[in-house]
Amino acid sequence: MRLAVIGTGYVGLVAGAGFSDFGNDVVCVDLDANRVERLRQGEIPIHEPQLEELVRRNLAAGRLSFTTSTAEAVPGADVVILAVGTPQREDDGAADMRYIEAAAQQVGRALTDFAVVVTKSTVPVGTADRLRSLIAAETKQPFAIASNPEFLKEGDAVNDFMKPDRVILGVDDDRAARMLRTLYSPFVRTNDRIMVMDIRSAELTKYAANSMLAVRISFMNELALLAEKVGADIEQVRKGIASDPRIGNKFLFPGPGFGGSCFPKDIRALSHTARQYGSSLEIVDAADRANHRQKRVLGERIRAHFGGDLTGKRVAVWGLAFKPETDDIREAPALQLVSDLIEGGATVVGYDPVAMDNVRAQLGNRIELAPDMYSAANGAHALALVTEWKQFRGADFRRLKGLMASAVVFDGRNIWDPEIMRDLGFAYQAIGRRELR
Repeated sequence: MRLAVIGTGYVGLVAGAGFSDFGNDVVCVDLDANRVERLRQGEIPIHEPQLEELVRRNLAAGRLSFTTSTAEAVPGADVVILAVGTPQREDDGAADMRYIEAAAQQVGRALTDFAVVVTKSTVPVGTADRLRSLIAAETKQPFAIASNPEFLKEGDAVNDFMKPDRVILGVDDDRAARMLRTLYSPFVRTNDRIMVMDIRSAELTKYAANSMLAVRISFMNELALLAEKVGADIEQVRKGIASDPRIGNKFLFPGPGFGGSCFPKDIRALSHTARQYGSSLEIVDAADRANHRQKRVLGERIRAHFGGDLTGKRVAVWGLAFKPETDDIREAPALQLVSDLIEGGATVVGYDPVAMDNVRAQLGNRIELAPDMYSAANGAHALALVTEWKQFRGADFRRLKGLMASAVVFDGRNIWDPEIMRDLGFAYQAIGRRELR
């Protein structure tokens, strides 16, 4: 098939490269000319494991190309995928639809034959109806609208795309359903996980999934704080409830709060949609509030440890991206921690394996950035781990203790053994575990 993919962010670039790897002719569109030129050279503007190899392989094979022109990419395409951003609006938390609506209008003007226009961006319920009207106002060509929400995890997006655990197709046109089934059939050949439903159900499914996961995280974070107060160990509690097959073990790890481009904005957008329809999602709203509170926990504990005054204190922060294997710092818990520490009078020095450039661009000289994890800890009065990169798990704590001004560690991800840390002479605090001195 011939595909046009509008947008080359995490979703569009992974989808474009992934579809081309299965023999499709894919043209990806982005308005940023510099970004397009870099992509034509095989340079990936985001950090995503395996993606660079995938893009370069299909560029070399001639199946994948990049352009700044929707008018060039769309004519003759069987499927047009809308994968542009739908960021959160500042005023009310709703999804900002300006970019996807503009993209849909451009697609309408460029259609030359029947095509299925697919929304892969995360969009509120009812978006397909709006886009259908916008496109119809621009063209006389026949077309169909479909919803195909993505469920990619940053840091493992290529694997998620190439081996999907489900493919959601929201359609109201038989021809579109057949075309999209054909497009996805190579991805699910050994286990057909394609689920066809109406468009509005597909649009809601993405928000429902992310909100459910966000609720689990916030629930565990609140439970972790309770565990500390009652003298329990959240790690033991987690294992106990995870063994229940009705609950399972995913998204039950307490931490400093969730961030990224999906969960925070999606739960707010879903809540906004509910209010528009005269309903309320009190559990989802509570998860959002709990997450805001959780992002302040590490900062509060560090300040409390030093008597409420961080003046003259140097604090090292390990991990600045919102999760491992990505350079994405959108709504990252580390950014809230850095802000709280600076407000308290501390000097903050941070290290992250891949997110340093993004942090530097956003925070400038408010934070010192170290070339490696141990340099960040040199002379620090406290160390806070925020993002659980693999290299932090095997840290040399004897070396670390020798570098630090005081052996104080705040483990925001519960990745280290409290007993070992105590035996090594560290004052150690985690999330939901008893403090050992």
